[in-house]
Amino acid sequence: MKKLFLTCAAIVVACAAMAAECVIIPRPASYEPQKGKCALSSKTVVYAADKSLVRPATIFCKYVAEEKGLQLNVAEGVAPSNGAIVLSIDKNLTPEGYTLDITKGGVVIKGGSEQGVFYGLQSLRQVVFHSKGGKKVKVECMKVEDKPHFAYRGGMLDVCRHIFSVEEVKKYIDILAMHKMNRFHWHLTEDQGWRIEIKKYPNLTKVGSMRKETLVGLHTKKNNNYDGKPYGGFFTQEQVRDIVRYAAERYIEVIPEIDMPGHMVAALASYPELGCTKGPYEVRTRWGISKDVLCVGRESTFEFIEGVLDEVAALFPSKFIHIGGDECPKHRWKVCPECQQRMKEEGLKDEHELQSYFMKRVEKYLSEKHGRSIIGWDEILEGGVSKTATVMAWRGAQRGILAAKLGNQVIMTPRHYCYLDYCQTSDHDGNNEPICAAGNGKKYQLPLRKAYSLDPYNELNEEQRKVIVGVQGNMWTEYVATFDHVQHMILPRTAALAEVGWSYGNQNYDDFARRMHLLRKLYDKCGFKYAPYFFNGIE
Repeated sequence: MKKLFLTCAAIVVACAAMAAECVIIPRPASYEPQKGKCALSSKTVVYAADKSLVRPATIFCKYVAEEKGLQLNVAEGVAPSNGAIVLSIDKNLTPEGYTLDITKGGVVIKGGSEQGVFYGLQSLRQVVFHSKGGKKVKVECMKVEDKPHFAYRGGMLDVCRHIFSVEEVKKYIDILAMHKMNRFHWHLTEDQGWRIEIKKYPNLTKVGSMRKETLVGLHTKKNNNYDGKPYGGFFTQEQVRDIVRYAAERYIEVIPEIDMPGHMVAALASYPELGCTKGPYEVRTRWGISKDVLCVGRESTFEFIEGVLDEVAALFPSKFIHIGGDECPKHRWKVCPECQQRMKEEGLKDEHELQSYFMKRVEKYLSEKHGRSIIGWDEILEGGVSKTATVMAWRGAQRGILAAKLGNQVIMTPRHYCYLDYCQTSDHDGNNEPICAAGNGKKYQLPLRKAYSLDPYNELNEEQRKVIVGVQGNMWTEYVATFDHVQHMILPRTAALAEVGWSYGNQNYDDFARRMHLLRKLYDKCGFKYAPYFFNGIE
């Protein structure tokens, strides 16, 4: 009997320990379970000590009502007694840092800013959801002290190859917010479609937003199968403002990308005089890279770019504007008299330096006219780059290493770890995985474990590490035509990249996998259409 009693006691202790395990993603910097539970009910009030905290409190209450059925009220001021959720700002914390203290008497969240409080509430949101109860919930007591490792934690969505509704873009932002990501990189222009209204140049949306048809199946030289259906659409300036506001309410900065001087065929179709051959051009109907790019020898090209960026800067208050710079063939420039004349006048030795001239000139305009900084894909390193440009390293960690050695700020987004259009399993057909980028090549497989293994500091010394400002997951949409499919591709891999960005140095894949199975239940409640492979034991 004594032996049986001891065994039962051991089971009780083990279960209690399991219940006290951390459930939060991304993993907090410090988590300490405490004895006891805190009761929350419809009588619980969320007190915002500062008026600025009413908004994050209101958003939190909306989440827990939808996800748990727990109806909470928000009030501004000092909590009169125990049993409340109290929010306040503590300037001793870093701006995105927070503390979460759950005791039997209530919940206290302090943040270094409104944003820090919002992140504390995101953690509490997960804790509440995983707690027992519905309209009345008993939450495990705990102390959490937390802050992110990287300042930039982003997600990119390409709306050019396929476009999504305003509500779907907002849902993408909701997913980023749940994972404590703070940048939404919005890829708005491409060869296959121009997606943002520019009032000075109406043809960009009248002509450039529509393609006559779309390639069906993988992009290969032999594939000439098209659907024969016109495809397009764009975001009005009012819709853009609405999305920017929505993101800001969730402490996410929207960074627009106007890709240049390559990937501009939609603009060339709209205004043929911008190209070296002056056309005719049409919005591309297949994927890949076009030899037709902006003519850098013509002053009218810069007038056009400046006119576009004036309106973009007015719509987006972000510190950064992304100006692309990737995959720009130099074929047209080599035989264009005006581009060759520009090279001669500027003393440029080759067409790579001509692209560098273009990027630096655009950067100068954005800096001097609008007080903005630029981000560019790692091709901007070719031909020389200014020290003030931020480099988004996508072709591999080595590109980021090169930029870091030059002293440029770097966002790590190496494609074999961060391109969420890549396949998630090795047996694509056997696992019924949808078509993915680059077909079924092994090097284009990106399971959850591999995404989690990204090391943004790999091969960098302590000094070089200082210029790595963050990480980003990229959702390209050549083969992704619906938002359900977008979710299938980004979840759960976004959670892995979010933990790399927030919890770097405090990671453990096995523990992450355990917490991921819990977060899946919240995905289900939110109606997210995530990929099932990891949860089914398939890597």
